[in-house]
Amino acid sequence: MTQISHLGHIIADALALNPDRVALIQDDVQITYAELEARACRVAGVLQAAGVSPGDRVGLLWSNEFHYVEALLGALRTGAVVVPMNSKLGDQSLLHVIQDSGMVLIAAEPPMRERAEQLAQGAGHPLRVLLSDEWEGAPARYREVPSSPDDICFQPYTSGSTGKPKGVLLTHRGQIWCADTVRKWKYLDETDRAVVSAPLYHKNAGVTMKVCLIAGASLVILRQFDPAVTLQMVARHRCTFFGGVPVMLRSILEHARSYPGLNLSSLRFATVGSADVPEELISAFEARFNVPLLNGYGLTEGGPDVFIEPRHGIRRPGSLGPALPGCEVRLADLADPTRDAPPGTVGELWVRNPGVAVGYNNLPELSRERLRDGWLVTGDLMTRDGDNYYSYVSRRDDMINVGGENVYPREVEATLLDHPEVLDCAVVAVPHPTKGEAPAAAVVLRAGARTTPEDLQEWCLDRAAAYAHPRRVLILDTLPLGTTGKVDRRSVLELLTTSPEATA
Repeated sequence: MTQISHLGHIIADALALNPDRVALIQDDVQITYAELEARACRVAGVLQAAGVSPGDRVGLLWSNEFHYVEALLGALRTGAVVVPMNSKLGDQSLLHVIQDSGMVLIAAEPPMRERAEQLAQGAGHPLRVLLSDEWEGAPARYREVPSSPDDICFQPYTSGSTGKPKGVLLTHRGQIWCADTVRKWKYLDETDRAVVSAPLYHKNAGVTMKVCLIAGASLVILRQFDPAVTLQMVARHRCTFFGGVPVMLRSILEHARSYPGLNLSSLRFATVGSADVPEELISAFEARFNVPLLNGYGLTEGGPDVFIEPRHGIRRPGSLGPALPGCEVRLADLADPTRDAPPGTVGELWVRNPGVAVGYNNLPELSRERLRDGWLVTGDLMTRDGDNYYSYVSRRDDMINVGGENVYPREVEATLLDHPEVLDCAVVAVPHPTKGEAPAAAVVLRAGARTTPEDLQEWCLDRAAAYAHPRRVLILDTLPLGTTGKVDRRSVLELLTTSPEATA
C-alpha cells in the first residue's frame, strides 16, 4: 500500500491495484475506479479553469448522488477546502455557512440549480455556481498543485444544535488517518460492498464513503433512506455491510419481518452510531440478522471516529469498545478536569488523535476553549471499566439535575424501552416547580399497544429511583427527527412543554 497523504487521492491504491473494480453503484449506473479517477481529474480541471485556487472554499450542494464523490475528489485536487452543504437546512443556515466560510464557488447537481443561484445572490460577495453537467465531456486533466498533509482540506459545519453552525477545520493527514484506521479496525478490503443511505455530506455516511474508497471496496448509494430498499440492495448487490443512526437501524429491523425471502447471507456486519444506541436495539438486530451490530462513537471535531466496537474480539453489552488505535482518550473528573475520573465513575471525554480538528473557523475563543494542547474537550459524559472499554452516558448539557440528583436521559430511556409495548422514546429535561428540572419523555408505542402515559410513569417508578421517573409522558406516532436522522430533542422539548396531551 502506498503512503496516501492527500484526501483527493484517497483512491490511489485501488486505482493502482484494480482499476476495473466497481467503486460506485447507483440505480443502474456502475462507476469503476478508473472511471472515477477520470471524473475527478475532469472536475479539478474545470474548477481550475473557473478560477479556483488553493485555499479557496468550494461548497458541495447535493442530495445523495454519485456525482458528489467525483466533485469532492476533484475539488480537493485543486487545493481547495471542501465545504459539504447540508441541503436539508434552511436558506438562512446555508447563507451563514457561505458567508462564514467565504465560499467562492458552489458545485451543485442540476436539480439544485435554482436554490444554489438564490443562495449565491444572497451571499453578499461574488459566488459562482457550477453544475455537474457543466464538466461532462471536459478533458480529464488538471494542474497538480503543491500540498502538505497538514493543509486544511475539509470544513464541515456542525449541526448548530446550540447555536449557529460552526465550521470545523480538518486536515488531509487527519482524514486519511481516520479512513485507514477504520478500514483496518473493521477488516475491510476490496471484497466489501456497503450500502449508504444517510446523506453523504454527514459524518456517518462520509466516513463510510472514505473507508470504502481507501480500501478499494464498492459503495452502493441510495438517494434517500428507505428500509425496504436498503434490504433489497443488500440482496441484489451482495452487500457486506451497511450502517446508520439508531432510528434507521430500528426501521430496517421492523421492515425485515416483511421480507423473509430476501437472501441477506452476504452481510458480515452492520454499524450504528451518531446517537445514543439502546442495548435492546443491538440485541434484537443481531438476533434477526445473525451478524454483529457494531456500536460506534465519533464527532465532527474528534477524528471523527473515536470508538467502534471490535468486529473480531471482546464485545460488552452497552459498551462502545476501546479507543481506536492511535487515538488517545481520557475521562476528566467533572469537578476537577486536571484529574482523571476513576473507573466506573462518570467523566467528560477528552480526545487526542491525528484527526482532531485544528480549530473552528473564525471562532478563536471557542477553539481555545475546546482544543487544549491537541486535546478536544468533547462535552460528552462517559464511563470506563478496568479494561478501558468506554460507555456513553449523556451530553454534559443534557444531564438533568433533579433537586441535586444527576439523572441521565439514557438511563430513563433504557427503563422505558424495557417495556414490551414501547418501540422508541426520547427523554429531555423540563422545568419543575420544586426540583428545578425533571425528566419528561416522548414515547412511540408498538402497533396495537394499549399502554397509557400513566402506565409508563408507574413502570419507571417501579424500576428506578423515584426522582428519575418522567414527570410528563407524551405518546407520539413518530419521534421528530433532524436533518441527519437523529432525534430532534429541541422539538421533543417543545412538544412536551406545549402539548395538552402530555401528562403532568
